[in-house]
Amino acid sequence: MGNTGSTSPASLGKSHVPHLQWKVHDFSALLETGAKSAKSAHFHCSGYKWFLKVTPPMHQKPSAETPYVGLSLKLGRTTLKPGDTVNAVFELSVYNHAKKIYYGRKATHNFHLNNTCSKDECLIPLQKLLKSSAFLVDDSCVFGVKILKIKVCSPEKKAVMVLKKATTLQNLFIQKKGLIKGTYTWTMDNYHELDLKRYVCSPTFEVGGHKWHVGMYPHGCRNITGHISLFLYLESSDKLCDESGKVVELTLSILDQKNGKHSTITSGLSVFGGDSSWGWPKFLTVNRFKDPSRGYVLGSRCVVKADFTIVGSSNDG
Repeated sequence: MGNTGSTSPASLGKSHVPHLQWKVHDFSALLETGAKSAKSAHFHCSGYKWFLKVTPPMHQKPSAETPYVGLSLKLGRTTLKPGDTVNAVFELSVYNHAKKIYYGRKATHNFHLNNTCSKDECLIPLQKLLKSSAFLVDDSCVFGVKILKIKVCSPEKKAVMVLKKATTLQNLFIQKKGLIKGTYTWTMDNYHELDLKRYVCSPTFEVGGHKWHVGMYPHGCRNITGHISLFLYLESSDKLCDESGKVVELTLSILDQKNGKHSTITSGLSVFGGDSSWGWPKFLTVNRFKDPSRGYVLGSRCVVKADFTIVGSSNDG
């Protein structure tokens, strides 16, 4: 169940209270970052970690005549078991301050390890959002998500989950200046030796007063096979508390030392707080990585680069 974006979200009624109420401060600054998306810190429901994601309008499909802000729901990969499918029925919304109610859309999605994010099921016209004082107050707006039903299908059994009813409040603050940028290059001169290991990590480096490292699974993490998995981690000895975090835009690259055609992926804005990491389980196929015509491994050298920018902060309300 989804929508084409042809009409505005409808009223969800005065009794509607989301499981996550996510207030994005300095919304214009979020648009100015040019980020392809922004993701909330996690919230819990029925034993799973969930995230609300907002997609700025400059990244909507070119065929769309009207620019929209899109909302989608993401399920945390680390809380999913291999082979499980979580069917969720949920409502994505934006708060109307004048009428004191949420406007949104109902949707359903099957979440599994190869598909952890729904489509942009709730599309909000950008001009309506920016020009209406009902939705944007002091350059801030409130988005919401309410999970109505969860059914888990696993190889062993099927079960309907009992939902948690508590509401989580979060704030996202985007900086307009004073952005902190960091770059780290990890050169492995003994990659053929490291390739035999399940997991390898870079030395620790510091950006923004915090310690970080890059981690690689040479043959894939968890149930992923045939791929290089690549992540950025906040050091375990330097964890931010679960109630606050840093908002980071991340680019990870494996450098092509022969042709200069690097393998690069850039994230949207993500919150690093608590036990945090961000990256890609399927960053690059092992066959492509080890292809002699490419320069990802030259001799026994492999070079990984992390570029990231701390663009704001997040905390619980």
